[in-house]
Amino acid sequence: MTVEQVTLNELEHDALTEIVNIGVSRAAASLRKMIGDQVLLSVPSIEVVSQSRAARLISEREVVDLIAVRQDFAGPFSGRALLIFPETNSLELVRAVTGGELSVEEVAEMEVEALAETGNVILNSCLATMANMLKRSLTMTIPQVLRGNGATLFEVDSEAQTEGLVLFLYIDFSVRMRDIRGYIAMLMDIPSLATLKELLDEFIARVVGDDA
Repeated sequence: MTVEQVTLNELEHDALTEIVNIGVSRAAASLRKMIGDQVLLSVPSIEVVSQSRAARLISEREVVDLIAVRQDFAGPFSGRALLIFPETNSLELVRAVTGGELSVEEVAEMEVEALAETGNVILNSCLATMANMLKRSLTMTIPQVLRGNGATLFEVDSEAQTEGLVLFLYIDFSVRMRDIRGYIAMLMDIPSLATLKELLDEFIARVVGDDA
């Protein structure tokens, strides 16, 4: 199976954008409850790209080191979900989550725990909504916090003969009056992407059937 066979057509792309948009809106609502501040979102931009291209897309936007929360998911389609921030944003996010009343040292101590919890809330909301709208269910692992650049986060292996694909969701989310932005990416192999494409076609048929 080739990359071309899992490339989304316009209808599938629009359906996935709509599903992700709902998922991320729910994630933002959960985050808003955690921090008590408005969370603003851009419309998701979705591309299926190679791991090295995804790493490049992040590196073009962010020159600083990155921090990510990673959760693996399994079900009809499997993969790895990443919530990625510029590292300079991460302490600001922790400060927002913890109410802004901690010292710099306390914020640094709580950083990994608070980021893991934030990532868990956002990724779970997003993936659970996607699975639910596609009438499937997914299981997710415990979140892990990673640091590195685009190449390490997307596991770009210069020795590898073949490269995996990334469903790259670029979503700007910002917390009111704070410099916090992030990206969501899903690493999926070609069989999983092919399954996702089939499920999107089923979803489209249901929606079109309802509208007919």
